[in-house]
Amino acid sequence: MSRETATDDATDPTSLALDAPAPQTPDDAEDGVWLGCIDCGETYSPFESVRYTCDCGGLLEVRYGEPSGFADFGPEGHSAATERGVWRYAAALPFDEGVSLPEGDTPLHRVPRLEDEVGVASLRIKHEGMNPTGSFKDRGMTVGVRAARELGVGRLACASTGNTSAALAAYGGRADMETLVLLPAGKVAAGKVAQAALHGARILEVDGNFDACLDIVQELAGRGEAYLLNSLNPFRLEGQKTIGFEILEAHLADYGTFPDRIVLPVGNAGNTAALYKAFRELVQADALEPEEVPALTGVQAADAAPMVEAIEDGADEIRRWEEVETIATAIRIGNPVNAPKALPGIRNTGGTAVAVADEEITAAQRDLAGEGVGVEPASAASVAGLRKLRDRGVVDDDERVVCLTTGHLLKDPDAAYEAGNDPEPVPNDADAVLEHLRE
Repeated sequence: MSRETATDDATDPTSLALDAPAPQTPDDAEDGVWLGCIDCGETYSPFESVRYTCDCGGLLEVRYGEPSGFADFGPEGHSAATERGVWRYAAALPFDEGVSLPEGDTPLHRVPRLEDEVGVASLRIKHEGMNPTGSFKDRGMTVGVRAARELGVGRLACASTGNTSAALAAYGGRADMETLVLLPAGKVAAGKVAQAALHGARILEVDGNFDACLDIVQELAGRGEAYLLNSLNPFRLEGQKTIGFEILEAHLADYGTFPDRIVLPVGNAGNTAALYKAFRELVQADALEPEEVPALTGVQAADAAPMVEAIEDGADEIRRWEEVETIATAIRIGNPVNAPKALPGIRNTGGTAVAVADEEITAAQRDLAGEGVGVEPASAASVAGLRKLRDRGVVDDDERVVCLTTGHLLKDPDAAYEAGNDPEPVPNDADAVLEHLRE
């Protein structure tokens, strides 16, 4: 599989290009860790004060003086490691340990019938629904809530389509910290609201969509009333980048090679940005060659697809969609805040983005369930997107593909019920049951 890699800014340490060198440690770094702006290159001490963006308005990312933690990267190091999950990669994270439940070490499922039907060399499903609260968000919270402790903040807060609220409530509870979640009224699946409620979060239902909720949380954070733990927070993405490490190690162990492509649902684009950061750090540490980096391929619902629009138009920025709607509630987002990080990730790895209809998402959800992999609708978007790209000839039949599924089936029980088989009433009699089955 061929790809084009942007190299114009490769010598600039603030660049998001794959082959940019590791940045030099600034004077304000703490233990070799600092925050750096992806736009202007300004640096900040990570724990001197609360900060989410640069003074110039650019997004921040956590950076390291030496891209450490990869000396034992690969199947042998993984099999010999005593730690599993997110904190197996502690040397590549800002802390030695986090507020943990624990999280990570999720399965890379084989799906032989889907693999044959889609017609690729191999297809594996990275099932992030097997995390403690049922979604990938736990990976970000184990690092993000630990950062909140370091900063000494009093109240944690997030806007959410559901999974972030569940994870923040659980990890905030673990850390014994006050937790506030803002949800779009009537737009969050019952399973997710139930989790946030039971874990003790204060739940505020806002008369608006997710993006309106995030606007409010950002304003509260700007006033110092809460510590924002949406994926705008750079520490969140550090935990999520371990998805990429796990996929590469497991795939290499099984096939002797890295996947050609990773297909993933896109809401706020945090995972796309996080996986791209993981691959850049591996390249900087000489643990991965640039040509070995998988093509990052984003999938959005057709009526909530600003990232797809930007990719198709060749735009450097997304256009905020004020009205979004889809059965895939976890990606019902019209203004992906991580687009400035995610768009280069897709383009510089030779990836693309595609939009799929709700009907295609539901069909993929059913087919995954038929292989024993139970996911919520947003998760199934990755498989639906892969199918569409195969039909268009964008994905070749010799590619090895991993689809990321981000949340468990029981996150949205109503959608699961609607997608599944209807119950069949039968009389209270064994012979009548057998007769019904014959009919």
